[in-house]
Amino acid sequence: MSYLSSGEAAREIHRLSRLCLENNKIDPQLYDVYQVKKGLREANGKGVLTGLTEISTIHGSKEIDGKLTPIDGELYYRGIDINKLVEGFSAEGRFGYEETVYLLIFGKLPNEDELDEFTRLLSYNRALPDEFIPDVILKSPNKDIMNAMARSILTLNSYDKNSDDLSIPNVLRQSLWLIATLPMIGVYSYLTYRHYMIGRGLYIHNPKPEFSTAENLLRILRQNKSFTPLEAKILDIALVLHAEHGGGNNSTFTTHVVTSSGTDTYSSVAASLCSLKGPKHGGANIKVKNMFDEIKKNVKDWENEDEISEYLLKILRKEAFDKSGLIYGIGHAVYT
Repeated sequence: MSYLSSGEAAREIHRLSRLCLENNKIDPQLYDVYQVKKGLREANGKGVLTGLTEISTIHGSKEIDGKLTPIDGELYYRGIDINKLVEGFSAEGRFGYEETVYLLIFGKLPNEDELDEFTRLLSYNRALPDEFIPDVILKSPNKDIMNAMARSILTLNSYDKNSDDLSIPNVLRQSLWLIATLPMIGVYSYLTYRHYMIGRGLYIHNPKPEFSTAENLLRILRQNKSFTPLEAKILDIALVLHAEHGGGNNSTFTTHVVTSSGTDTYSSVAASLCSLKGPKHGGANIKVKNMFDEIKKNVKDWENEDEISEYLLKILRKEAFDKSGLIYGIGHAVYT
């Protein structure tokens, strides 16, 4: 048997791809016959109920005269309006992410002593294993930070002697470790990418025990470790707003599916992060930036609304950008 050349291999893959397309199609009418909900949505576009949660609630629309009508978004954590939550810790001059995590996990806001103890616990858990940064993060730079983070999460399993213990105390310990370390892993992965793939200088800073999550993110991100109080406050509120948004989105649903098999915490969270990476979910963020870059290249006059509208229509007609027909930031599903 002779070996294939790279050109022959590419042609064979192309031929087999056509074969896959020809023999792996489902008649669309069968979805109606067997009442299968494509995309977990009803025929009218309304989401299919897949579970129950008391952790968070989102309202993006209301039914008025039998029609779903968009409203200003409403977000509740454990029954507390997100606006009231932010007003509360802001009025007292506190960072809010840590107490928001406490609220989401334990179902109540902490008192002063409980918050202090929980903040110290998160600070303790920010420590990564010895040599984890050089051995895991620095050795495998990746242009996609979510891929780098998912790999790091799976690798943390190897450093946990009780990785497969599914008792509540152990899963809580693992969860708090991931909550504390993931922001650090994300920044270290970005700094690694920036150094090895675009040639920028490399620096690694350790988090400060007395800093909040938002402050530590900014501290280790910047070479001079400096940031303004306003920057830290804005980032803290962003973390609060992104901490939870319902149980029916793709990545959270992935957590339910994978966890139901009895797998370990690290595998479940890594699978969820891989789901979040997709361009129809969390990955839409980078698609927005890429789309804007593409528009800037092709629209000569930003003051000309007709020219801008025409290019946006090209995107919708699948004639421009990635030819998906989506205007990212607008084109993916709204949680309702």
